[in-house]
Amino acid sequence: MKARAERLADRVAELDVDLVLITGAANVRYLTGYTGSSGVALIGPVTRAFITDFRYVDQAAGEVHPSFERRRGQSPLLGSIADVLPAGTSRLGFEREHVTVRGYAQLSEVLPGIELVGLDGLVETLREVKEPDELEALRASAVLADTAFERLLHDGLIGRTERELALALEHDMRQRGADRESFPTIVAAGPHGALPHAPPREVEVRRGDLVVIDWGAELDGYCSDCTRTIAAGEAGDDERSVYELVLGAQLAALADLRAGLAGREVDRIARAVIDAAGYGEAFGHGLGHGVGIEVHEGPSLSRRSDHELVAGNVVTVEPGVYLRGRFGVRIEDLVAVTEDGCELLTSVSKRLIVSD
Repeated sequence: MKARAERLADRVAELDVDLVLITGAANVRYLTGYTGSSGVALIGPVTRAFITDFRYVDQAAGEVHPSFERRRGQSPLLGSIADVLPAGTSRLGFEREHVTVRGYAQLSEVLPGIELVGLDGLVETLREVKEPDELEALRASAVLADTAFERLLHDGLIGRTERELALALEHDMRQRGADRESFPTIVAAGPHGALPHAPPREVEVRRGDLVVIDWGAELDGYCSDCTRTIAAGEAGDDERSVYELVLGAQLAALADLRAGLAGREVDRIARAVIDAAGYGEAFGHGLGHGVGIEVHEGPSLSRRSDHELVAGNVVTVEPGVYLRGRFGVRIEDLVAVTEDGCELLTSVSKRLIVSD
């Protein structure tokens, strides 16, 4: 945690501000270790300060890195910032995407004469490159989620509702020690699978359905994300053909994925396979996204991403084909980018699994 704050402090001078105010919950956690819902941090060349309210003083004492001075503030916390600012502060950087209009007004009121400088992606950029302990946490999260999924398949899909399956998977992950699910679990059978973010319904899985299951666990603050498409009892020729197409697109992207490639290049590799088969219009989303403390963070793999991948990035690779009124197929793995390739963090088989 100390090294993370120091890396951010090193950037302060480059940004032409005296210090920065961190208010985004995920960013506060990344820099300080604090997991509560009320806390902000101030970081500068010599300043390391954390402020929370009376509800979280004891929690902060046990979680916040000792390099930070811990302060008890008043609610709203932004009203307590002036008490912590070093003398002579004239320019304060803040996270533009995490400060509301009301919050900006509060800062302006309590910090008269100090220029507020909106900054974008300040901590998120640091978070894109995972440290060894973060990679280990992501591996553990993926193992937990994969184990729960294998149990779900063992118990069978046919005759159970989408909602029942989603709840069973989430409950199993919690029993295995997950803090929570990374995001609301998707279970979508038959034509419902053609909706990329289909909410689970009180509809039973029928024999012959393709079932798209997208799930993840948050463990010790780090998320996993995986999708598999399962054949319930059997699969028709069209379903198998599309499944193999999507798998081929994913394998092509994984084979070339490495540090130095731009996100759009990885997307292009997978998209070219699907385009060549005539299904380009049925693959409307980007190929993938970064995963870490949040299940959606940088870098992205999409047609518009010019972000150059570096070793330590952790991303999903998830091509899909969605045929309205018929079925959908998505195959998603979580991978860590290395200098010469990638490490697959997901362990669930990518062959077309047939489950009763």
